[in-house]
Amino acid sequence: DVVAKLVPSTPHITLDEALKTSPQLKEMYDGDERVQKLIDTARALEGMPRNTSTHAAGVVITKLPVEHYVPLSKNDETMVTQYVMTTLEELGLLKMDFLGLRNLTVIAEAEAEIRKTEPEFSMAHIPDDDPNIYTMLAEGKTQGVFQMESAGMTGVCVSMKPTSIEDLTAIVALYRPGPMDSIPKFIANKQNAQRVTYKTPLLEPILRVTYGCIVYQEQVMQIVRELGGYTLGRSDLVRRAMSKKKQAVMEKEKANFVYGNPEEGVPGCISRGISEAVADHIYEEMMDFAKYAFNKSHAACYAVVSYQTAFLKYYYPLEFMAALMTSVIDNSAKVTEYIMSCRSMGIEILPPDVNYSLAGFSVQDGKIRFALTALKSVGRPVIEGIVAERAANGNYKTLEDFITRTSELDINKRVIENLIKAGAFDSLPGTRKQKMFVYAGLVDRLVKDKKNNLVGQMSLFDLVGEEEKSDFHTPLPDVGEFDRQELLAYEKEVVGFYISGHPLEEYKTFLERRITAKTSDFYRDEETGEPKVTDGKEVVIGGILTDKKIKYTKNNKIMAFLTIEDLYGSIEVVIFPRDYERNQSRLEVDGKIFVQGRVQLEDEKDGKLIGSVISRFDEMPRRLA
Repeated sequence: DVVAKLVPSTPHITLDEALKTSPQLKEMYDGDERVQKLIDTARALEGMPRNTSTHAAGVVITKLPVEHYVPLSKNDETMVTQYVMTTLEELGLLKMDFLGLRNLTVIAEAEAEIRKTEPEFSMAHIPDDDPNIYTMLAEGKTQGVFQMESAGMTGVCVSMKPTSIEDLTAIVALYRPGPMDSIPKFIANKQNAQRVTYKTPLLEPILRVTYGCIVYQEQVMQIVRELGGYTLGRSDLVRRAMSKKKQAVMEKEKANFVYGNPEEGVPGCISRGISEAVADHIYEEMMDFAKYAFNKSHAACYAVVSYQTAFLKYYYPLEFMAALMTSVIDNSAKVTEYIMSCRSMGIEILPPDVNYSLAGFSVQDGKIRFALTALKSVGRPVIEGIVAERAANGNYKTLEDFITRTSELDINKRVIENLIKAGAFDSLPGTRKQKMFVYAGLVDRLVKDKKNNLVGQMSLFDLVGEEEKSDFHTPLPDVGEFDRQELLAYEKEVVGFYISGHPLEEYKTFLERRITAKTSDFYRDEETGEPKVTDGKEVVIGGILTDKKIKYTKNNKIMAFLTIEDLYGSIEVVIFPRDYERNQSRLEVDGKIFVQGRVQLEDEKDGKLIGSVISRFDEMPRRLA
């Protein structure tokens, strides 16, 4: 900071150069041992790599083993090159990015499920011009649709009203920093063809498909080829220079584009009858745009996946939503969001069941059956074993039958308890409370019987024939059932959210009329990385206060960290001392409250709320602004 202030005109100056340039800094260096030590230490570090990182999808492809070409190292057990990607390219090595899309798995699994009832169905044969799909997107029904479900993208879909894959491709390319500024013009031109103008007729065949707007990197390449006479190879060099912000190359190419360069075989715009002013303006517009431009080949692939997921959602909502929820099974907030979406679509979610559920979400009798792998502390191998045993020997008849038949699996008491709490044994005789009373004794008896068998001991039970054994079972105690609040609390404990209902369901309409944000609005979207709420915005949320932690400040004043849960998830709410004093009487755990406050966003984290005004449900809306 000191160096920057002393040498403000050259922000990228080295420390050695700074000492030569600034007499004041040199005087400080010579006259103060601490400054000297600090600068000498910094000089030793200057220019060294700050950290190493691994390109998430970058793969170097070589003819011989990679170590024949470049030095290697390990980064988190991954073998990586010691050179950065630009150096690798300069060495002539091939680097490719392989992106993994969860949505491709969703499409494949939905397609497999559909084929169970429609063997001839194939995603390769769906039409790409179905008006129903575009109408659905234009209505904002984008939940679960690849690239389109964020609030911003949904808004663009509603405003633009896409009618073709070409429009979806443009949306994908435009909705990012930089090109977003062109969205209003794009929409206006799409809706009114009379607004579209071209600075030269040569631009019309290039920009007609995007209503006169430059949207793709390929269009930049086409413009320099058609207007400036560039070759394919040279046009790609211009595109790369623009996208990589290589200022010197771009300035040089501007002269070539406008005036031509006979020595390098570039005719230039003027030789093709385009005025200097028009050519100059077109190039400047390309430079401004190309810093952020998206390549159409990438955007088109994304648009196809967007269309396919939208097609499945419209025509095969059960199969699609089941596959979609399976794909996010480890993200309870996202599963909750999609379950709410299913309910709004009229799709019923059946609870987990050891006799009907599969590892993932599945379609059953026009409904979606909850996945067993969504339950906590129940590993996939155990679940696969439960399903395999059921497939081989039929449904489980009782809890005792289940425990006996799965005894060879790694099923402990914790697993059985969680299955009971989740309602996975509800199709078997007895209530959840009855099963909670007997399951531990059943497991202990089975373990004891196994030990006796190992040492050759027999019980009277062993003398009974197999048919008669089915008549023996442990009686269930007459203890009734847990109340609804306990049942829901247990479901939340082992799943992360409520399955058979929600304590706030009866307040749904009441809440929707009074809140301005849901807890899910604070979560960062997995595609865009952005939440729906904006930093500093004043919002009102409503829900159940599920947790409260009291902290003391340095001044010995009380502040609180709350967890507020609504129908869609939960978030952290911070209450500072002044607001805590005013609102503490309303901060009872399990109480239903509204909180008005300011959104606070941090890098790569879900948002939180800085609460200022709190009101109980029965006080709303008197206290809140």
